[in-house]
Amino acid sequence: MTTPMTDEQRRIKSYLTAQAAKLEPAAIIAKVRDAMAELEAAAVALPSSRFTERPAPDEWSGDEVMAHVASSDAYFGGGIVSILDDRPLSTREERGGSAERAARSADEWCGALARDREALFDRVRAASPDGRPDRTIEHGMFGPLTWREALLFLRLHDLDHAGQLRQIATALPSATGNALPSA
Repeated sequence: MTTPMTDEQRRIKSYLTAQAAKLEPAAIIAKVRDAMAELEAAAVALPSSRFTERPAPDEWSGDEVMAHVASSDAYFGGGIVSILDDRPLSTREERGGSAERAARSADEWCGALARDREALFDRVRAASPDGRPDRTIEHGMFGPLTWREALLFLRLHDLDHAGQLRQIATALPSATGNALPSA
């Protein structure tokens, strides 16, 4: 049974639907690139010696945030490519990668994300902007998303986690004992 959306979730879904219909794919890609830059800046601002450290037991480390971003990118990016290539969608587990993984540095996570996103952007640029509006990717909170909505969702997801990384940086003092400034 699906949980009804909150007002905030309905607002976000409405934004995704309206903007994805209005913007050309190249404009969506530009917005995702801007969010990626913000995510990367927030990730590399964390002290590398503390990147795998959680600021509190029930909070994620910078490494865990970036692993989540990469997993979500594999799920949504893989879904977008499957739709554009007219292939069946795989399950979230098949697209999201293994739960077991080695820790990476912020630079390694950002480099891998950039490579994966460039491949996705290349595929999107080669696609018909109006192709396959009948196929969707399931989102746990926002329900079914078209490939254009899913691409735009990556922007919001990156921005949300950039904010989370800035909060971690503030909570974890740097090696000199000073808290990092928030953006």
